Amino acid sequence: MIRFEQVTKRYEDGTTAVDGLSFEVAEGELVTLVGPSGCGKTTTMKMVNRLTEPTEGRIFLDGDDISTIDPVRLRRRIGYVIQQVGLFPHRTVLENTATVPRLLGWKRGKGRERAAELLDLVGLDPSVYGDRYPGQLSGGQRQRVGVARALAADPPVLLMDEPFGAVDPVVRERLQNEFLSLQEQVRKTVLFVTHDLEEAVRLGDRIAVYGQGRIEQLDPPATVLGAPATPYVAGFVGADRGLKRLSVTPVEESDLDHPPAVRLDDPLPKAAARLRAEGARWAVVLDAGGRPHGWITADDTAPGGTGGTVRERARRMEASLPLGAPLKQALAAMLGHDAGWVAVTGPEGTGRLLGVLTPARLHEALRRSIGADARAVPRAGVAVESVATVSAP
Repeated sequence: MIRFEQVTKRYEDGTTAVDGLSFEVAEGELVTLVGPSGCGKTTTMKMVNRLTEPTEGRIFLDGDDISTIDPVRLRRRIGYVIQQVGLFPHRTVLENTATVPRLLGWKRGKGRERAAELLDLVGLDPSVYGDRYPGQLSGGQRQRVGVARALAADPPVLLMDEPFGAVDPVVRERLQNEFLSLQEQVRKTVLFVTHDLEEAVRLGDRIAVYGQGRIEQLDPPATVLGAPATPYVAGFVGADRGLKRLSVTPVEESDLDHPPAVRLDDPLPKAAARLRAEGARWAVVLDAGGRPHGWITADDTAPGGTGGTVRERARRMEASLPLGAPLKQALAAMLGHDAGWVAVTGPEGTGRLLGVLTPARLHEALRRSIGADARAVPRAGVAVESVATVSAP
């Protein structure tokens, strides 16, 4: 959808902002551009909509050389979201959102209908917010209006220049979540400039790590964090890149342990027999639908003679997550519940237990993920040595 061919931007004072840039962004792909201030990220973006003209090279949009397209017509084909939002203070939220359709000559009713649809899509009820003015909105709400306005004419390409940088961390995370959900629905081709590596990792299908005017590495987030292409990239992503990688490494079935499982209504002697048979000290407790309820120890099944059921002695635990959730979420659940494991359930929405993830298995999953990227093989096929599998000397 977007292709750069040996693009250079050099200013009259001799400063080279972008130097021989060549890369492609596929249709529906979200590429984050990350790097220090002054490295050429925003210049790269502004050359796509011709707010800045390249000195050398060519840029193509859906196969068309943009230098042959009238800049005004070009910009109406591209959504543009900036940090300061840029809403017209004298226009209502609905009128702001309908700006580009109006410029394109849409009928007033059609433009307002489209604006209302998009406001609803970004979580702003048009019946509540449509007649308000930008000054009556919070920073996060104004940013959502900016995204809605950029999408109003249904452009194939979206340019976003640090769109969430001016809001506090809590609102930023909420906006990131909403944008990811929105992108799943609209599948725009997106160039997203940010200074925040965590944001780049979280949002990008691929990350372009900029040095001075050049892309040092363009890869999926897990690859950038697990296998930095150059010492510069390794230094930029930091020594804690393994921790950052947790957020882009999903939990897979091969990561799970499978302790014994008993049902809430099982008699205690039956549960005790199951634990003895498997030589286990504890078991996961499931409800009638196979969903995790908690756990029970061998000691819990022993006292009290032969009567009673697991329900009477089971210990409740809420630490669970669906298959495919990031390892970071699993670690957060363990820490938040002070738990030695987290239950992993099916992704289909039934909540049935698939297995449990322990801290040791989480660590192994991260190591296998790095090894899989390095060898270009599936993660399940990578063996790693763990403390649990090494015999004592």
